[in-house]
Amino acid sequence: MDWCQNQNGSFKSTDALCIAAEADEEELDFTKVDKPRPIERCKSCEVRSLSELSKVSENSSYSIDHLDKAASLQPKSGMNTPGSLVLDPQSHPIVSEGWEALMRSLVYFRGQRVGTIAAMDSSDEKINYDQVFVRDFVPSALAFLMKGEPEIVRNFILKTLRLQSWEKMIDKFHLAEGVMPASFKVLHDPVRNHETLIADFGESAIGRVAPIDSGFWWIILLRAYTKSTGDNSLAELPECQKGMRLILNLCLSEGFDTFPTLLCADGCCMIDRRMGVYGYPIEIQALFFMALRCALILLKEDAEGEEFRERITKRLHALSYHLRSYFWLDLKQLNNVYRFKTEEYSHTAVNKFNVIPDSLPDWIFDFMPLKGGYFIGNVSPARMDFRWFCLGNCIAILSSLATPEQSIAIMDLIESRWQELIGEMPLKVCYPALENHEWRIITGCDPKNTRWSYHNGGSWPGTQLRYTLESFI
Repeated sequence: MDWCQNQNGSFKSTDALCIAAEADEEELDFTKVDKPRPIERCKSCEVRSLSELSKVSENSSYSIDHLDKAASLQPKSGMNTPGSLVLDPQSHPIVSEGWEALMRSLVYFRGQRVGTIAAMDSSDEKINYDQVFVRDFVPSALAFLMKGEPEIVRNFILKTLRLQSWEKMIDKFHLAEGVMPASFKVLHDPVRNHETLIADFGESAIGRVAPIDSGFWWIILLRAYTKSTGDNSLAELPECQKGMRLILNLCLSEGFDTFPTLLCADGCCMIDRRMGVYGYPIEIQALFFMALRCALILLKEDAEGEEFRERITKRLHALSYHLRSYFWLDLKQLNNVYRFKTEEYSHTAVNKFNVIPDSLPDWIFDFMPLKGGYFIGNVSPARMDFRWFCLGNCIAILSSLATPEQSIAIMDLIESRWQELIGEMPLKVCYPALENHEWRIITGCDPKNTRWSYHNGGSWPGTQLRYTLESFI
């Protein structure tokens, strides 16, 4: 059962979110959804400073918008858009420094800009930080689009699409045709004066896990490019249409699943090391939802496209109901979980996943504010991961997976727990950090993911992606 708080802090007397989700099941058309209400948020120091200097907040209304309803940027120059004002190197010294770093990270292939490397790593052991990662390039791509430089984004989309068609094998096992690479790099042969692309589909990754999120980010970026430039020709290319269908066929195929969510291995997304995110992590589910909504707009209205559009619409209804009903947690729902009965065997069971109330962590009672809520990290049989994951919740707001009430509640929680989730740094990728015995068991004593480091509660500038996307759309 779902519950929702009003803006004044009082709880609704009915199962509002379940009713809304049931209404979705019957009435909601994902291609014609009204815009949700504007949501006020507490800005970080960096965003607040840039907003004040550029006067963007005085000249444009702020709203969390659906992708297919968002106000598009000017097609070509982008010089009069809010995004271009924010990214003006003259507006703030940190913007100038950021653009200089971005220019240094550019990767060229046969004279064309095709992406940016993951990190400017000066250490001797660079591992794979000198490669172009699909997920890592998305914030860079949005910056280039806002600045009116879409060519690098187009090149990136086409190059990764070509890599998708490669034969993919790990040991003696062939990966599915639709899998997108996690990353790629450019190899220079000085003798032959020739350049080639080398892709990593997971066969070289630390955990040997294929990236589930790469295909979703590719579709989302294709939609962003189309929306920003007004150029539909790229998305309408037969190759792009086929690439989308291959990705969608992977995640919409029928199997033994009883849930509309995607079953994932640990380390298949931004958290690409063992961190206990196996099962149905909220990051993948939110990206899945957002990619489906983008694909619904991008697919051509031909026979093949219509078939996938029907499958997407059905999945969106089921997915939104499932996530809003079972992944959502606020104080009222927390009290319900605390009083769950177990071993219920019937279609009318309240505790459908047989979650044991004793598994509730102690920290959750102090962390949950009176006003606010969030999508928890994972829900699977007898397991609820109550950790807060920033990217999954932010993408849930952007994609309208979260209802307007849930979106407000997420922002209320961030404001209420500002010191824990942000403090003086960028947003923490997750909260709380795993430590001591829990860290040893779940991460396998991973020295890179010690408490409050890297994926284990570390502060990532990339988790500010929500604010970047808001400026963009």
